[in-house]
Amino acid sequence: MMKKAYQELSRDQLLELPEQLAKEYEDAKGKGLSLDMSRGKPGISQLDMGMDIFDVLNSQSNMKSMENVDVRNYGVLDGLLEAKHMMADIMGVSAENVIVCGNASLTIMYDTVSRSMTHGVMGSTPWCKLDQVKFLCPAPGYDRHFAITEHFGIEMITVPMTPQGPDMDMVEKLVAEDPSIKGIWCVPKYSNPQGYSYSDETVRRFAALKPAAEDFRIFWDNAYAVHHLYEDRQDEILEILSECEKAGNPDMVYEFASTSKISFSGAGIAAIAASKGNLDFIKKSMTIQTIGFDKINQLRHVRSFKDFEGIKAHMRKHAAILRPKFEAVQEVLERELDGLGIGTWTKPNGGYFISFDAMEGCAKAIVAKCKEAGVTLTGAGATYPYGRDPRDSNIRIAPSFPTPEEMAMATDLFVLCVKLVSVEKLLGM
Repeated sequence: MMKKAYQELSRDQLLELPEQLAKEYEDAKGKGLSLDMSRGKPGISQLDMGMDIFDVLNSQSNMKSMENVDVRNYGVLDGLLEAKHMMADIMGVSAENVIVCGNASLTIMYDTVSRSMTHGVMGSTPWCKLDQVKFLCPAPGYDRHFAITEHFGIEMITVPMTPQGPDMDMVEKLVAEDPSIKGIWCVPKYSNPQGYSYSDETVRRFAALKPAAEDFRIFWDNAYAVHHLYEDRQDEILEILSECEKAGNPDMVYEFASTSKISFSGAGIAAIAASKGNLDFIKKSMTIQTIGFDKINQLRHVRSFKDFEGIKAHMRKHAAILRPKFEAVQEVLERELDGLGIGTWTKPNGGYFISFDAMEGCAKAIVAKCKEAGVTLTGAGATYPYGRDPRDSNIRIAPSFPTPEEMAMATDLFVLCVKLVSVEKLLGM
C-alpha cells in the first residue's frame, strides 16, 4: 500500500498520530535498551577474527626484516620496507612515496597540521605567523577532522557534499581567490558519513587545482580504501598522487591510511603518502620527534597478512560481518519511512556509516529522544564544522558495533523518534 507523505496529511490526520506514536515510544523506553551507534567502532566479532596476528611472532621468531633490520632495536625512521609496500598497496601508490608511522592516521594528520603551524610547508611561512589561516571542510564530514583544525584556531569554511564529492565549482573558486586557504579535508572513498566515493572528474579537478597559496595541501584521508560491503558492488577512485603529478602539482596532496579497521583499531599501523619533496620535509621534523615507530608491530602485520591478496581476503570477512548490520538498518528505514517525506538516507557500498537527513530543524530532537530511550547516536551537528549543522537535519548512523538484531531494534526506535519529532514539527508543537 502506498504511504502518504506526512506533509500531504490534513491537520486532523496529523493530530491522530502523536498519541499512538507517544505510546509506542513509552513502550520502547520500557525495553531498557542500551545501544551505542555513535562511532564507527568494529564489533567484537571483527576484532576476534584478527587474533591470529599475535601468533606470527614469539620468542623464537626471526626478528629481522627483509632488509636485515633487527626490529627490536632503534632505527628505520620511515618504516620497514615490507610495511611500506603493504600500506602502498592499500592506497594504490608506490612504496617510495610512503612513510609508515604509529597506530593511528589521526595522529599523523594532527602532526601534519601542527608541523605546518610551527614550521610551515616545504619552506613556506609557518601558519602561526600568518594573520589568517583557513581550511575547506566538505560537510557532512568527519568530526575529528574538524576538531583538529578548530584546535589550532584555523577558520573552517563549509563546502557542500554531493554524491560525486565536494562541490568542485566552489572549491576551485575559493582556493584560486584566497591565499589564506591552506587546505581541504577529504574522505574520498566511502566518505564519512554519507558513504560517497569521489568521481573520476572530481579527483581530476582536485589534481588540477590552481591555489593562490603555494603551501595549499589536500588532506586525502583514504580511511576506507579496501572497506567494501559487497563483492559485486565496489566503488573505485582514481589515485590522487599520480593524478596530481600528471597535472603538474606533485606536491599538493598528503594521503593518509591505516589498518585501524583492518587489524585492530587500537593497535594497527598508519601511513602517510606524498611526494618526495613533502616526505623529505616531514622527515626533518620526524628525526627530532622520534627515533622510530613500532617496527615489531609493522613486522607482525606484514607476516600475518603476507600480501595485498591476504588483506583483501581478510576484508571479505569484515564485509560478511558488517553487511547484515547495514542491511538491517536499510530494511527498517525503507519499511517504516519510505514515502513519508520525513527523511532521506544514503545506501553506501562500503565504509562504516549511513547518513540520514531528517526534516529541517529535527536532528537534535531526534538524537535526544533516542538517547532518552537508550540508543546513543553521534551528536547532531557533529558532521559539520564547529558542530553547527545549519539545517539541523543530518544524523550519522554507525551500524558496526551492535549485532544485526540490536541494529534492527535500535533502528526501530530511531524511526519511531523520526516520526514523532516530524509530526510535532509539522504541527508546530
